[in-house]
Amino acid sequence: MPDIRPTAGSGALVLNATYEPLCVVSVRRAAILVLSAKAICVADGEGILHSARNALPVPSVVRLTRFVRVPYRTHVGLSRRAIFARDGWRCAYCRGPAETIDHVFPRSRGGRHAWENVVAACARCNHTKGDKTPAELGWRLHALPAAPKGTAWRVLGHRAPDPRWADWLDLREPEAAA
Repeated sequence: MPDIRPTAGSGALVLNATYEPLCVVSVRRAAILVLSAKAICVADGEGILHSARNALPVPSVVRLTRFVRVPYRTHVGLSRRAIFARDGWRCAYCRGPAETIDHVFPRSRGGRHAWENVVAACARCNHTKGDKTPAELGWRLHALPAAPKGTAWRVLGHRAPDPRWADWLDLREPEAAA
């Protein structure tokens, strides 16, 4: 068994047999898929994994040898980190560094906890806004909040992508939203 220690960016992108991105797994899991001939290494990462008899380049992208049919979720899960990632860690009101999340239409007045109503905010703007709407304060949002879309969000969630994965993930969509 190779000596597998976590490395920087210790994840590998898994592609289906059709080169469609499926998920991100640990380097250890990717190496086991390659060694058991369930996957082929498509792109190498940094370093080499060593065992008593073998040396294997750290896999960065692996492709499964057999097609796997996976039912996809149609939406991205709403979480605090995902909201910060969608908004680029900037306040939706003043564009300063975001520290909290804010409901555009306050929950105390019937606002929902959904992608379209939640934004990242700095503590100052969040406290000043309180239970008012931006329109009542004369504020405007720099971008309308919406659920993230695209392959990269479905596969990665809020994780930062490895630059070596750019050929398989359409990374232009999340950058345009930021």
